[in-house]
Amino acid sequence: MQTLRQLPKTVWVLGMVSLFTDISSEMIHSVLPLFLVSQLGAAVLTVGLIEGIAEATASVLKVFSGALSDYLGKRKALTVLGYGLSAFVKPLFFFATSPAWVLVARFADRVGKGIRVAPRDALVADTTPDSMRGAAYGLRQSLDTIGAFLGPLAAFALLAVAPENFRLIFALALIPGFLAVSLLVVGIKEPQAKTSKPKTNPLRWEALGLLGSKYWFLLALALLFNLGNSSDAFLLLRAQQNGIAAAFVPLTLVVMNIAYSLSAYPAGVLSDRLGRFGLLVSGFLVYAIAYLGFAFVQHPWQVWGLFALYGLHLGMSQGILLALVADTVPTELRGTAFGFLNLVIGIALLPASLLAGYLWESFGPSTTFIAGSIFAAVAVLGLGVYQYKFRTV
Repeated sequence: MQTLRQLPKTVWVLGMVSLFTDISSEMIHSVLPLFLVSQLGAAVLTVGLIEGIAEATASVLKVFSGALSDYLGKRKALTVLGYGLSAFVKPLFFFATSPAWVLVARFADRVGKGIRVAPRDALVADTTPDSMRGAAYGLRQSLDTIGAFLGPLAAFALLAVAPENFRLIFALALIPGFLAVSLLVVGIKEPQAKTSKPKTNPLRWEALGLLGSKYWFLLALALLFNLGNSSDAFLLLRAQQNGIAAAFVPLTLVVMNIAYSLSAYPAGVLSDRLGRFGLLVSGFLVYAIAYLGFAFVQHPWQVWGLFALYGLHLGMSQGILLALVADTVPTELRGTAFGFLNLVIGIALLPASLLAGYLWESFGPSTTFIAGSIFAAVAVLGLGVYQYKFRTV
């Protein structure tokens, strides 16, 4: 497609970096809940606690790294630092002998993500024409999720050869992680700033006010939605509970990410042409339907379809939300805006995962997914208010 050829080299390189990083990360994450429960003896609530603490605590860094990239007018160095940290801490998973080790490894990995995400997302917007912004975020998300399904696929192949040898998977996951960092270092050049740097600290009250009420309202809706969006670890445990053998559990993420990668770029292109709001609402509704399905699933074949539906939700919402934020805020505050967006999403994962674990153990798995669906439905109503208030197209 002509649009693909026109997208900047930086977007392609960042997409390939995300691809290799996700191969590495998802090889680990696709089997980590099983490793925690079956080999380290962790309870399901502990799984939720580890995921929630890692994401929520590290998310604070996303604000500071985004604001720092705005203040310095530099994005690449922080992006390299974040990807590099995530790569260099992955050996800790191999040496883990208790859930506490896994918590440290997950925390450090998420710190790396906290450092890199906002500058990276701002870098995409900085190097892409406004008319192609949705396509740019869609392409990066598509390449990212190709890695996200190749990772679980590699984990599945390794488990088939060496059943329950999780540490072998953790060791081999280092290779694509270091390839990603090398590509980022040599393949990206810092673009010339299109606008002047902020004259003051982007985190000062007067600077935050410049982000505008439209942005802060959208941020509140993202927080509301993600309070019901617990860790994907619960999806993997639900898959195993419904008859998916441990060796095949990573393949559920393959299905999810194939659907994600196939839908993210087309959804981004459509948002450039038709507007972003309708696609975002549809993505939230698909999530609500998928979570209701997980609540009442009874057969293994249904699990596969629900993971595909969940992947479609991701393709219709993740890149669209980023593009909508980039459309809404001043250019010189993009890093700060993405930082706060990732902060609220990360912070929400702690109560969301704790609530999911509590509901699972106290009232059964179905209650966990019904609650997530209700949060999504309320967020959709909030988007209706957003559209009315700001006349979003």
